[in-house]
Amino acid sequence: MSNRFENVKKNFGFGCMRLPMDGEEVNRKEFTRMVDTFLEAGFNYFDTARGYLKGKSETAIRECLVKRYSRESFILTDKLTEPYFETEEDIRPFFESQLEACGVSYFDFYLMHAQNAENYKKFQKCHAYETAQRLKEEGKVRHVGISFHDSAEVLDRILTDHPELEVVQLQFNYADYLDEEVQSKACYDVCRKHGKPVIVMEPVKGGKLIRLPKKAQDTLDALHGGTNASYAIRFAAGFDNVMMVLSGMSDMEQMNDNLSFMTRFQPLTPEEQDAVKTAAEIFNAQKMISCTTCRYCTDGCPKQIPIPEIFNCVNDKIQYENEKSKEDYQTITKEKGKASACIQCGKCEKACPQHLQIRQLLKDAAQMFE
Repeated sequence: MSNRFENVKKNFGFGCMRLPMDGEEVNRKEFTRMVDTFLEAGFNYFDTARGYLKGKSETAIRECLVKRYSRESFILTDKLTEPYFETEEDIRPFFESQLEACGVSYFDFYLMHAQNAENYKKFQKCHAYETAQRLKEEGKVRHVGISFHDSAEVLDRILTDHPELEVVQLQFNYADYLDEEVQSKACYDVCRKHGKPVIVMEPVKGGKLIRLPKKAQDTLDALHGGTNASYAIRFAAGFDNVMMVLSGMSDMEQMNDNLSFMTRFQPLTPEEQDAVKTAAEIFNAQKMISCTTCRYCTDGCPKQIPIPEIFNCVNDKIQYENEKSKEDYQTITKEKGKASACIQCGKCEKACPQHLQIRQLLKDAAQMFE
């Protein structure tokens, strides 16, 4: 699609939720190398949020990007996230703290984060959308939009209520394209109806489309072409109304792979389209847990249960009939909470953008592995 936003180069962005880590800290040396490589390749869009890596994503961006490059040379997106405000009066101080954490005087894009039917009520009550527009009028935000995790019906309501919104960030990949829960295609169609460009998140479904079932992998291997990531990201980037595809790259190997096919982007060929459609059918038939490892569920867990890692073990057991998954489960829960430690408080489910029934899934995992 033609680019309507100034300074946005090309259609590939750096999602900063899964940065290279040394234990609990961002590996800033590696992240700096990745930032340099990304910018040198001609790309300039970076996406963060306060909840990413418990706030360390924002400060890593300040140290590795903002302090080293002119402000006009990059595009930076941040978000207003529901747990960080309770009243309208809380929003502006939180926003100012984000500017300070990132070391900038304005954000190019500011998104109402992870909108769904439930938290939209709070955003409305607190006049969050109106506050974001005032920040735009003051020059502290250039463009206002939303990121979204819910049904097409809910998205249509939000865009009808707020025609001033400029962009929508959607979970969009070939596995979720026709999924009845995620409704990627239906939500994309709503964006087209309202004339809103789409920013794609989770194009490889939190890495799930990298490790595919054997039959799905054989289908892609038969193309004798690119990597699994290349088919997934090019699938998303090939849609007319998509202005940007984000990739959560966590090492230089992933960075170099992504740049190899996005620097001179080409949409999927008809043969490749058929292959990813077949791969999606095989993948979805596995009925795996649709966790994208965003880790929102773990931040407030009183029992420190490593929920995404446990779900990975479950998926490995389902997908590969991997007997080692039980051993892996014992390892990851050795110094943290086991699945059976869940006290059913529900904080994880409230935070989960995939709307997973985490409490029941943890009971199932406990039965499987304990």
